[in-house]
Amino acid sequence: MINKKLKVGNVPNLRFPEFTEEWETKKLGDIATFSKGKGISKSDIEDNGIIECIRYGELYTHYREVINEIKSKTNVNTSTLVLSEMNDVIIPASGETTIDIATASCVMKSGIALGGDLNIIKTKNNGIFLSYYLNSKKKMEIANLAQGISVVHLYSSQLASLSLSLPKLNEQNRISSFLALIDERIQTQNKIIGQLETLIKGLSEKIYSQKIRFKKFTEKWEVKKLGEIATFYSGGTPLTSKREYFNGNIPFIRSGEINCGKTEQFISELGLKNSSAKIVEVGDILYALYGATSGEIGLSKIRGAINQAVLCIKSDQNHYFIYSYLSYKKESIVSRYLQGGQGNLSAEIVKQIKIYIPALEEQINIAGLLSSIDQKLQIEKKILIKHQSQKQYLLQNLFI
Repeated sequence: MINKKLKVGNVPNLRFPEFTEEWETKKLGDIATFSKGKGISKSDIEDNGIIECIRYGELYTHYREVINEIKSKTNVNTSTLVLSEMNDVIIPASGETTIDIATASCVMKSGIALGGDLNIIKTKNNGIFLSYYLNSKKKMEIANLAQGISVVHLYSSQLASLSLSLPKLNEQNRISSFLALIDERIQTQNKIIGQLETLIKGLSEKIYSQKIRFKKFTEKWEVKKLGEIATFYSGGTPLTSKREYFNGNIPFIRSGEINCGKTEQFISELGLKNSSAKIVEVGDILYALYGATSGEIGLSKIRGAINQAVLCIKSDQNHYFIYSYLSYKKESIVSRYLQGGQGNLSAEIVKQIKIYIPALEEQINIAGLLSSIDQKLQIEKKILIKHQSQKQYLLQNLFI
């Protein structure tokens, strides 16, 4: 693949070297025909259905640019349905926001029932190429075409007006195959991450319920309140009107950043001195008390200052053991103390949380096992981010 930025003509920034012709500019209406899906309500979806189907809302939540495997099935009479042909491109006809509605997918199977509120685009061009193109370079143009306030609508007549730059079919095929391969890697990476998360969750349940133990440990675990084995403090926020309090190099950790390893805001030594902000060290246990992240638990990855929405927990017990236990218990803690997942926690509530504590040596063994899996999980997540970044770069540079 070579960079075409210095070349004159209607060509993309990146291109496979065997292709040299300029791309042609055409209206979508000149290369495609349009129709609409039909029917299929949520109540029509059945686990034992015999007809595979796609509802428009699934384009937002489940599918990407290429649809090979179908999520839903129905038993609605086929005579009342609109069925797909391989290479059909579908895009919602209505949605909540203009950005959401600009979501295209190529259906790679014939005979799939396409639900109402779906625009169907049929073309002799490569449907996968078209889906990637519409979802990247043309996304904002499509969003700007959509009309409505509380409910946004997108009509085929609007889609027909889109101006596209298109290469020959063989180059479309090459680009679409390459991007589909990147997406396969992303999906594989998501599966690896899901498997590791399931492994940690399953092991944690068995370890903390003492269904499994390391053979050399036989002593009974003690039940303690967290306040009996740890010390606690929360922080504060310097006066925002004082600019000099926020021009320093001390990371200012807020509740949504306790697992990030970086912060968006920094404070100065002066801001720290003249506020109730407190310093935490790498490895300290951080607990989110307020807001949407209330109940989140983390181990600080950086030395920094915390605000009043973050509780720091220090203990002479193994920090990773406590962190992992609280992570395992998160759902039950939130459901007990927060109404419908809403509200705030407090240091006093956290101190009352009961924890089963084995001897320190057993804690260290447990922490070593779970943290080794967690480290592998974090590596796989970083690989996923790299694949996703690579895809976004390619989407911006393989199209005009």
